[in-house]
Formats: sequence, C-alpha cells, structure tokens
Amino acid sequence: MAHKTIFITGGASGIGRAVAVKFGSQGWFVGLADVNEAGMRETAALLPAGMSSSHRLDVRDREAWDAALADCAQASGGRIDVVFSNAGIPLGGNLVENNVAEIERCLDINLKGVLFGAQAAYPYLKASAPGSCLLNTASAAGIYGTPGASVYSATKFGVRAITECLDGEWAPDQIKVADLMPGFIDTPLIDMTPNQQTNEHIRGRVIESGLEITPVIEVAEAAWKAVHGSDLHTRVGKTAHRVAFAARWMPGRLRKMTKASGKPLGGK
Repeated sequence: MAHKTIFITGGASGIGRAVAVKFGSQGWFVGLADVNEAGMRETAALLPAGMSSSHRLDVRDREAWDAALADCAQASGGRIDVVFSNAGIPLGGNLVENNVAEIERCLDINLKGVLFGAQAAYPYLKASAPGSCLLNTASAAGIYGTPGASVYSATKFGVRAITECLDGEWAPDQIKVADLMPGFIDTPLIDMTPNQQTNEHIRGRVIESGLEITPVIEVAEAAWKAVHGSDLHTRVGKTAHRVAFAARWMPGRLRKMTKASGKPLGGK
C-alpha cells in the first residue's frame, strides 16, 4: 500500500524544509520541489531513507508543474494526498521604488505559481479524496495591507482569495483547501533585502519595528494541523494574530497606526 504523500514547493529551505521534516517524521513520503537543487539535497538528507523525491521546479512554468507532479506520483507509489504550494519571494520598499522586473517576478512566483499549482494538483487531489488537501502559503500581509510591501501584500491577498474560491469550487470533490498566514518567520527569506534599491535586510526592519520573529517549527506544526483540521485560514505567530484581531475589531485604529508608522505589519 502506498504511503501518504505530500508535495512541497520551496522545499529547499525555510518553511518548506520544516514542513517536509514534520511530515516525513510522521511516515509520509515527501516530494520536494524547488529551483535550488543543492538545498533540496540538504532537505532530503533530513528525511527517512527512501521516503522522498526531488524535482527541479520553477513554479512559473505550467508544464513543469505537470511533469514534477507526475514524477512525484511515480516515485511515491501512485498517489499524492497533499500539495503544499509554498514557494514565494519577498518584495518590499515603497511601490515607486520597485522596478518592473522585480514586480513581475514577485507576481509570477507568488501568485501565478499558486494558480498553476492548483490546476496541476487537482486531478491528483481528486483521486486521493476524501482526505486530500491543497495547502497554500499566504501571509499576515494578506490580512491587512502592509506599508512598504504593496506588491507582496497584493500577492498574498490573492493567495487568500484563491484559497477561498477553491474551498467552494472543490467542495463537491471533497478536496480540502486551506492556507497558512504566517507573520515574520525565522527563515533565509528574512535575511534578504526587500528590493534592489536597498542594502537593509528585512530582519533588521522587523526588529526595529518591535515585531517578533516566529520559529519556523511553529509553521510546520500549523501546516500539520491545517491539513488534518477544518480551518480555512491558519494564522501563525503573534503578529498575524494581532493584525487579524485589529482588522476585525478596530479597523479605524489599525488604519491610523499603519499610516502613522509606515512600518511593515506582516510578511512571510
């Protein structure tokens, strides 16, 4: 009998790696997908022998999605139970500072990649339903727009919308759809610069703003609960919970605070 299988984009590091280790520790076969082949090898080394496969995948390439999922299904014994559409990149700074190339790259990876992934995942998840799940990585930046991250926030609001739409579209097929909404997570992405116009790392901006950085293991635990639970959106970290509370119960105050500070309120 085939093991349960999870296919993870962005599996070379960060959230993808942590989720791979979590599911691998529970006896799942893990399909890793990324453009970083060295990173995938490092992740695979953390998983039980013979219980993973690696697939070079640029999520912007629709045909590559089909090929990677087919290869993963073949390696896993014929089934895929969960597709974790997690690959994403940050983009910060004032909108007028962002150039066309970096805007298009962020939109293509963070948004188009999730749409293409859902299309490609559907037949596999339908075949393994009920109990199958499409899990997307959204963000606290998809709860309330983040100053200094308009493009990134737009993509994460989009991921939230995709999740809500497919939750309804795929209900007749008994495919669960959910997303994670992390705040700032301790992954390599937080040590990147937000855009090409600055040398300041995201981590420094977060610390300066007085926001916490959540351990990545908390996202892995949240992913496990999201796949096995019933929530549509799962917030991870204090920042995500605070922003969600403020957006619902005191939107006027949140708006004033946001305009006054100009500081980021959420991110992956």
